[in-house]
Amino acid sequence: MSAVIVIDGVALPERLIAEEAQNHPAATPEAARMAAAHALAIKALLLDRAHQLGLSPQSETDEDGREETPEEALIRAVLDVEIEVERPSGAECRRVYDSTPERFRAPPLTQASHILFAPKGEDAAAWRSAHAAASAAIAELAWHPHRFADLAETLSDCPSKGVGGSLGQLSPGDLAAEVEAGLAQLRDGETSSEPVRSRFGWHVLRLERRIEGRQLPFENVLPRIALHLESRAWMAAAARYVSGLAADARDCGVALSVTEDGGLAPGALSLGDLLSDQSAVTARLEVWLDQADPALAAQARETAAAAGVSLAEFVQGEISGFIQGADDQGWTRLISAAQGSDDPALACVRAILKSKLKAPGRSYAIVRRH
Repeated sequence: MSAVIVIDGVALPERLIAEEAQNHPAATPEAARMAAAHALAIKALLLDRAHQLGLSPQSETDEDGREETPEEALIRAVLDVEIEVERPSGAECRRVYDSTPERFRAPPLTQASHILFAPKGEDAAAWRSAHAAASAAIAELAWHPHRFADLAETLSDCPSKGVGGSLGQLSPGDLAAEVEAGLAQLRDGETSSEPVRSRFGWHVLRLERRIEGRQLPFENVLPRIALHLESRAWMAAAARYVSGLAADARDCGVALSVTEDGGLAPGALSLGDLLSDQSAVTARLEVWLDQADPALAAQARETAAAAGVSLAEFVQGEISGFIQGADDQGWTRLISAAQGSDDPALACVRAILKSKLKAPGRSYAIVRRH
């Protein structure tokens, strides 16, 4: 059995965490490990909640044709059932529109043409030859600018030669960055005075016209704003919901276990329930401790007597203190102590007492040498 750690109230085998860590790139291996552990814990809590609700959804297929796994379908279903958000009002949408008007402008459009001179090889000589041909075309166009389409049809190595080199109406990002930068230097109707290089070759550019972006009417963008606000509200609600599941699980100490094969089981060793039943534990603790760890038993009695309480009262107080204050690391240590024990509850109590009671210190005699 591999080691187990507790994250968000879920006991997870270290082996599964190591496998999952490959899906969580991070700055350090420990960061990847913790991200993987939290992801597995949240997945387990959501699947457990789906089973509690008795959900059995059909798998859906996304726009790319990818079908959900049964687990993905359960997680989607539980979030659909448990999370509700209100649609944003028109006033809320209007505030977003008015506060960030630059977000709701049509992109600028550029209407341009080019003649591409691709090098006939990968060496420098091929690039120099293509540059010379592009420069010659620019010289020709300086005298006969109306011949741009004719030269494109005759000389260009781009499929646009069939339409006189026209690239149509272009939005930002449609062209190579170098070509866009070259067009940005031109005025309407102007042809570049120098060839522009890209990974495709040398370009002779002509800017037909530039159409500046315009502000879109509120009514046109209202559905987009509403969807954005609703999606943001849903994401926040989902985060709160998942955080609540984890908090409830942590309050139980160990609410759920993930088995070695990735299945779900009740809280590891049912530690939360076993330790909560303090009367049952303490009823047999004294005999058990005397047999299993006489030294610890004697130390516990001594500490209890010094506090003026019975051994049972002392133990019950320590158990209560642990349950109320333990974090995931504390529960992890407890599970490690209980694994393989014939009586997990008493093994846990022993671990709690050993963490609270200091081992007797050694006494040393100082011998003075003459």
